[in-house]
Amino acid sequence: RRLFFDTHALVCLLEENGFTTQQSEVIVSALVKIMNNNLDMIYKDMVTKVQQEIALQQVMSHIGGVKKDMIILEKSEFSALRSENEKIKLELQQIKKQVMDEITKVRADNKLNLNLEKSRVKELHAQQDRALTQTDRKIDTEVADLKTMLESHKLDNIKYLAGSVFTCLTVALGFYRLWI
Repeated sequence: RRLFFDTHALVCLLEENGFTTQQSEVIVSALVKIMNNNLDMIYKDMVTKVQQEIALQQVMSHIGGVKKDMIILEKSEFSALRSENEKIKLELQQIKKQVMDEITKVRADNKLNLNLEKSRVKELHAQQDRALTQTDRKIDTEVADLKTMLESHKLDNIKYLAGSVFTCLTVALGFYRLWI
């Protein structure tokens, strides 16, 4: 162990200030023991450079494993979301086709009914107007309901897409944070 002060100079200084040589040496010896004990306590809490390198390599290997797992998870989740999104698009197209067919059928049925009513009963014109108004309201209500349902499905798709984007961003930020 190296000491960072001159023990002989301290002994001389103590002798100059009235201590005997033996007293000065005992005081310096006690100071050296105290310093050595303190250094031993400090060294117990310290790690060696080799231990630090080993710990760093272990942490880096754990980070590498987590990174690989995150990449695999990201790819599988992204492909699952993509396939689910495609399924939803197909369902939406089918629903849209069904809605259009239903609208066409409803309109055709209503027009046929209205034409039959007009040809049969001219004297009940006021009653026919009410029926026509009610039928138009039903059509409008059904169309509005179908449009609302369509918009709801569009919003769900947008939510899934936004969720996918934010998930990807979160994973990317997680990787970014791990790198830093």
